[in-house]
Amino acid sequence: MSLYKRGETWWLFVTTPDGERIRRSTGTKDKETAQEYHDYLKVELWRVHKLGEKPRRTWQEAAVQWVREKDHKASLDGDKAKLKWMDQFLRGRYLDEINRALIFEIAEAKKAEASPATSNRYLALIRAILRMARDEWEWLDYIPKVKMYPEPKKRVRWITREESARLLTELPVHLADLAAFTLATGLRQRNACFLKWDQLDLERGTAWIHADESKSRKAIMVPLNNNALEVLHRVRGTHPVYVFTYNGKPVARTTTKAWYAACKRAGIESFRWHDLRHTWASWHAQSGTSSQELMELGGWSCIEMVLRYAHLGGEHLKHAAKRIEYTKSTQSVSVGKLRLVVSN
Repeated sequence: MSLYKRGETWWLFVTTPDGERIRRSTGTKDKETAQEYHDYLKVELWRVHKLGEKPRRTWQEAAVQWVREKDHKASLDGDKAKLKWMDQFLRGRYLDEINRALIFEIAEAKKAEASPATSNRYLALIRAILRMARDEWEWLDYIPKVKMYPEPKKRVRWITREESARLLTELPVHLADLAAFTLATGLRQRNACFLKWDQLDLERGTAWIHADESKSRKAIMVPLNNNALEVLHRVRGTHPVYVFTYNGKPVARTTTKAWYAACKRAGIESFRWHDLRHTWASWHAQSGTSSQELMELGGWSCIEMVLRYAHLGGEHLKHAAKRIEYTKSTQSVSVGKLRLVVSN
């Protein structure tokens, strides 16, 4: 039977001209609509086989292909969550049916429950999948333009050394140790929370993040300064495997009530755990660390991510600024309302 029911939904079964068997949900409870879809699919399969036309691909096929090809991606779980949310709009849609109007509808629906920046992350995923379908998989000849929402540039949130000292004093011991280590190394939250002792060489003063654990999917060597080593010596022996633990388990959650309460007592507002990494990078920029050095220390894959902190440094520009300083041999001459400076 070419049409059959599973629950309340009609499914179809067809055999392609070259013998491939296809079982697929029609996505409808109405038998007449399901029959129309079945007949349309048979005609399309014939045209693909006899006339060499490209088969029409669905959004679900593209999403599955994306997940298969991006299984190395550090943020793949985030992509899967986004795809699950977008399923309400794109399930059953062919790729060539996804136009600017539909994309705008999806964007507005997400913006109604989240920020424009968050909406842009969903739009970026749609755009990336459609581009892959056109450029890599050759499923499409044309894709619609995906317009992003404007995002105001935010200031980098960081705290001073005095503020950090107050915060570390107010935090519970397990979070204070972890925060102090993050301020000394700049490690991302997950890399620090699940750091193992076999990733450390205390004699050489180094740690390393394996490629499959880093966001850039590149191995990172982390030099340990004296502040980082002090923390490690302090927590050494508390757990045989993990460095930072609470009740015998890795500190998987950092942004807790205890964190916000400590920030409030320390007089620090609007400060997230990830801002500890921003603080570490800001301190480096202020201390004269070059952008190239900071990029390697932080495990960033491109210099653009580091340039957010460049304005906090600028030590190399001081010599240039001094070139037009007044000196003892400088004379000033008045010409009308203008005052000129002439050097001897």
